[in-house]
Order: sequence, then structure tokens, then C-alpha cells
Amino acid sequence: MHTYLEIKSSLMGLRLSDTPVIAHASLKSFGQINGGAQTLLRAVLDSVGALVMPTFTYKTMITPSVGPPNNGIMYGAEHDLNAMAEPFMPNMPCDKLMGIVPETLRNLPHAKRTPHPIQSFAGIGAGKFLDTQTIQNPLAPIAALAEADGWVLLLGVNHTVNTSIHYAEKLAGRKQFVRWALTPNRIVECPGFPGDSAGFNAITPELVKDTRTIHAGDATVQAVPLKLLFLKVIYIIKENPLALLCQRDDCERCNAIRNT
Repeated sequence: MHTYLEIKSSLMGLRLSDTPVIAHASLKSFGQINGGAQTLLRAVLDSVGALVMPTFTYKTMITPSVGPPNNGIMYGAEHDLNAMAEPFMPNMPCDKLMGIVPETLRNLPHAKRTPHPIQSFAGIGAGKFLDTQTIQNPLAPIAALAEADGWVLLLGVNHTVNTSIHYAEKLAGRKQFVRWALTPNRIVECPGFPGDSAGFNAITPELVKDTRTIHAGDATVQAVPLKLLFLKVIYIIKENPLALLCQRDDCERCNAIRNT
């Protein structure tokens, strides 16, 4: 059974105690932790300068019958899902695909959450980063973290969940998408929706030299500076416009990028 002191001691080896981070986590990858997600979050918060995590809510999404062309979506095909869509509320749980750790963060007493109806973020000690988000620029908190020399922290996960790569794709000029979300009063158009992330592990060899890696509990933890991550992603996309796309024939978003 891993303890708070054990996890924190390992995380301190990343030397990020004064650094703001955006984190992604798999609690399961750590093995048995005494206190579970609460203990892991406490150890992370005590090892970094500020913490942000995605708390996305895909169950708010609505697919219209018509919309912009080449938008990585099949219009009119989600009638059943549309009927089950729920309006975004500030206390809406994040999607289960995000894992238990960001949901636990969202519920901490001092946590703040952004109001984006699909791509919200939550954080502690991170208000100035979270406040930059708008409907037009949902990934702005990542840009703000980078400007503050922030890092991305991968807690037992790999780059396929690294949301910051999506922001780097945008900087490289890669196509973004439009989605729609249900709110209590209306359906809101949400631009800046990113592509698929299944191919993101292809960036790993480019980052090896600049990645800090430690082991905490049973998990491998990686930390990468955001500014460097952006530069690497931009470089490989400029060299190969199809870099980091997934290889699935049926991926509508990757195919839309290929057709751009």
C-alpha cells in the first residue's frame, strides 16, 4: 500500500514545486494508494506550484442535422445521443473517460472550474490561468500556463491523453472543429474543438531528452515543459502535415484534416 509521503517524495524529484502544471492521471496505474485519489491529489498539489486538469463534459454535446463542411462529424447521425444530452451545469461531473482524479479535484473545497460547456478545466491555485478561457478559445488556459513556464505532468498515462498537444496543433495551423453543446437556456456553438489524440505517442522520441521521468508508486510519471512541447509539435507538423494523426480509416476528424 503506497502512502502520501511515498508518492510526494517521488514527485518532488521532478523539481516542479514552484511550477504551474496541467496534469493528466490514471489512479489505477499507481497501484494501491492509501486514501486513493484524494491522497494522490494531495501529493501532487504539495509538489507543484499550481494545478490544472481537464474536466470535459461530452454528454452535453448535440449533433445537428446540418453544419459546416469537412467538420469531422456525421450530421444527423446522433439522434439517440442528442435525446440523452444533458445541459451543462457548473457541478456536472466530468466525463468518466477523464478518470477519477480530475473529478476528485473538481470537488475539492478550493477548486475552481471554468464554465465551458464541453471543455472545462478545474484547478487549485490556478485562477489566473483558468480565467483566460473563452468559448472562442477553449484551450487558452494551456497557453497561459506555457507563458508562465508551466509544464505538462503525465501521471501514469502517455501522450494520447495530453491535451496540450491539441493546443500545439492549433499553433501549427492544424484544422480545428466546431461542436455544439446544450446549456440550460440554449444550444451553444463551440469552436476550437480539437482532433483525435490516438496518434500522439508518435511525439515521444522527440521529447525524450527533455522529459523528466520518475517512478511513483507503481506508475511512471513524466513531465515536459509546455513551451518545448509546442515547439516540437509545431516542427514535426510543419515537416509532415499528417504527423500525429491516428491510423484508423473511420476517424472522421483525422480524415477531415487529411482532406483540408
